[in-house]
Amino acid sequence: MAVFSLSDFADHEQVVFCSDDKSGLKAIIAIHNSNLGPALGGCRMWPYATEEEAVRDVLRLSRGMTYKSAMANLKLGGGKSVIIGNPRTQKTPELLTAFARALEQLNGRYIAAEDSGTSVADMKFMSAITGHVAGIVDKPSDTGIRSGDPSPATAFGTFIGIKAAVKEKLGHDSLEGLRVAVQGVGNVGFDLARQLKEAGASLWVTDIHRDALTRAADELDAVVVPPDAIFGLDVDVFAPCALGAVINDQTIPQLKASIVAGASNNQLAEARHGAELMKRGILYAPDYVINAGGIIDVYHERIGFERSALIRHIEGIYDNLMEIFERARKEERPTGEVADAIAEERFKR
Repeated sequence: MAVFSLSDFADHEQVVFCSDDKSGLKAIIAIHNSNLGPALGGCRMWPYATEEEAVRDVLRLSRGMTYKSAMANLKLGGGKSVIIGNPRTQKTPELLTAFARALEQLNGRYIAAEDSGTSVADMKFMSAITGHVAGIVDKPSDTGIRSGDPSPATAFGTFIGIKAAVKEKLGHDSLEGLRVAVQGVGNVGFDLARQLKEAGASLWVTDIHRDALTRAADELDAVVVPPDAIFGLDVDVFAPCALGAVINDQTIPQLKASIVAGASNNQLAEARHGAELMKRGILYAPDYVINAGGIIDVYHERIGFERSALIRHIEGIYDNLMEIFERARKEERPTGEVADAIAEERFKR
């Protein structure tokens, strides 16, 4: 596999391949850009079918983190890491120890946080070996003290972003009666669905885990649908909250929603799919803008946590999106292109 020739490699500063025979660790750390500060991004553990799939994923995700931090006005660069393996069966203390040692060798150029397949508990475990992990500090919330898990902040920011998209596309300030299809009801997706339900929305959900669907049906009165059916529902908003590349040549023709706005990363399989959404009159909320709540949460942990300042910063996602929507409308350009241009103005200076 030729890494340098991959289109997703473009402009990456550093890609590190990590292995440890004793623990079975096979991991990749990608640092895309550190102009604004150290690269910070989640550590994902996933049973990738091939090593090339893992490389492409970490490159795309790390690049997205650069743009996400820039759009959220954070003094952070973009990075990401992936551990190849099944987190339910292959994650061990020995494997996490080996990965933490790999982090330590980078001397703070990359800081890891929880992501799909890893947890706050995993980050806390690794913090005994390296100081280059984040999202581990317990924080005050409206219901008491919550863990360092940034997923509530991601869900809240996505909720705020959906409100902005609804205002732009449908002209409504209220979400009462809004019809939303949520793809993936894990930590972030379920919390987002809960906020939408409390705001008066009706929900359709899908997930690969039966227990998550049962919970959404029981607690949120959500309608459960098969995974392939989620794209073609007659709803106002399609909210991808699972893995990426779900907006592609196969799914776009199925969409009946007028808005795509969700928490997952890299929702567009290719950049051209943003133009295809615009051509069909579908408003796309760029993923790294709408889902920035988590990285904002981790950033505030690093600078001295104050809950009111965090909430204000996350609520700024609304204004960021409205700026993007306005420029896209005036310039007749896809929203993703406009978001990229604004981000690049910030991190390439």
